[in-house]
Amino acid sequence: QVQLVESGGGLVQPGGSLRLSCASSGIAYSIDRMGWYRQAPGKERELVAVISSGGSTNYADSVEGRFTISRDNAKNWVYLEMNNLKLEDTAVYYCNAEALNLRRIATTYWGQGSQVTVSS
Repeated sequence: QVQLVESGGGLVQPGGSLRLSCASSGIAYSIDRMGWYRQAPGKERELVAVISSGGSTNYADSVEGRFTISRDNAKNWVYLEMNNLKLEDTAVYYCNAEALNLRRIATTYWGQGSQVTVSS
């Protein structure tokens, strides 16, 4: 009942910046955590950053200090500002959200993914 649509991915040079956006729509009692994951070829999907409805954040060590996650609680949108991008940041980035229905049962939703390629 919740749909997530990412935008903002693309090709960027090392040291450059990109801003990913994720728009949510649909029906849910509430959306608690929202975050970003990524998956590079040959690797498992990994957590990049997560933000709670209260604004608490958590980052992977590899992106700490370079990436910033934020959200608009009124619209249930989540953003990822990526700075000083490195070659190893190349991956498909997925928007993620945990939503509760009227019975307070949690369901995890995923976007289709957005390719971020860091290359000179």
